[in-house]
Amino acid sequence: MSQTQVMNEIQKLEMEIIEKKKRLAEMRRGIKGEQVANYSFVTSHNKPISLLELFGDKEELLVVHNMGKSCSYCTMWADGFNSVYHHIIRKASFVVSSPDSPADQENFAAERRWIFPMVSTKENSFKEDMGFVLEGMNYPGVSVFTKDEEGKIYHHAKTFFGPGDDFCSVWSFFDLLPSGYEEYRPGKKINGETPYQLTNNIAIRVKDYENALQFYEKTLGMKLVESNETETKFTMNGTNFYMEKSGGMNQKVFFEFAVEDVDSIKDSLLHQGCTITKEYSEKSLMFEDPFGMNFHLFESK
Repeated sequence: MSQTQVMNEIQKLEMEIIEKKKRLAEMRRGIKGEQVANYSFVTSHNKPISLLELFGDKEELLVVHNMGKSCSYCTMWADGFNSVYHHIIRKASFVVSSPDSPADQENFAAERRWIFPMVSTKENSFKEDMGFVLEGMNYPGVSVFTKDEEGKIYHHAKTFFGPGDDFCSVWSFFDLLPSGYEEYRPGKKINGETPYQLTNNIAIRVKDYENALQFYEKTLGMKLVESNETETKFTMNGTNFYMEKSGGMNQKVFFEFAVEDVDSIKDSLLHQGCTITKEYSEKSLMFEDPFGMNFHLFESK
């Protein structure tokens, strides 16, 4: 077969795939939803939330079934969702579920700089009931839900994730390469050149706390997530800002790093002249370096 014939055959197959995908989408949209219970979850911020509440102000909901932080493949898929999340939520609500604990989810999401909401399925049977636990093994994928005016919830379509699917663009790009994608194994570290992974959490110690919060919300347009008398959490463009009441202390900015081994990193930092300013636990410490930066350091494996 000549090069021209091969190219023509490729174009023909591409058109066939497009047509078949259109037909597949039509068939999925034609599935009558099956009513499901209003499951209870816990968010990555350790707050209770129901399946119905996950819809927010939307009528449709996408729930990703992620296998958790131990799976580098699921991590890569979620990295991709992060870049298109702001597009998805214009049409439907979107949440990533995993069997990890809320604390593990929050730390891992901060390390990966994920901005989409997460819920833990650690204490419910949601993943099993939706068909994503087979022979005792968790499988990744996505489920589609709708709700009606009475608050009833319906499960419509679902599909599994895997190399070569339409839910992770990496595979489609690799599929164009002469070497293909079969030998590729994703890694979980974003920056392999350093053990320090900068998270999307920044804490700012402010003066005139009440007026400062008004300024950040009303003037700068930060979204208020939660607030109390001494600390308020805002979010903006995927970065979490924690505004802390100074209480007469100097105003400071605190960054955050995730590392795989706190003990070895701590020894290195102390040797370089850094000081520990607060110790939450053996694996969670506040540091000040000799040059002006203040940061939180925690262990994430």
